[in-house]
Amino acid sequence: MRLLLDQGLPRSAVLHLKNAGIEAARVGDRGLATPSDSKILDFGRQEGRVVVLGGRFPRVVGTVRSYRAIRNSRIRIEGLRAEGLTTLLVDVLKVCKDDLMKGAVVCVTGRGVRIRKLPLLR
Repeated sequence: MRLLLDQGLPRSAVLHLKNAGIEAARVGDRGLATPSDSKILDFGRQEGRVVVLGGRFPRVVGTVRSYRAIRNSRIRIEGLRAEGLTTLLVDVLKVCKDDLMKGAVVCVTGRGVRIRKLPLLR
């Protein structure tokens, strides 16, 4: 599985994820230092990456609804340092990998993990 980490997530998480056997890149390292949510999602889809966002889930839900056929997946995680982020991502990917591969939004909070299948339609 290939991940695209939002700019606000720890830079060193890329190395920690690589050491855990997960390919990851940060949006800033891919030339997207201050992109909009829709550009991050489009870039993730083009590269076949799961987008990991920190703290912008409500805006992303609105963006996803406007992209009715979007196929890339997202994970939301906030407030963790690189080591904790890596551990949590590895655990979440073990549980949610199939859902993410099919297209899902995975929201991780202190209360647990919530999975929503895509596309999100009303």
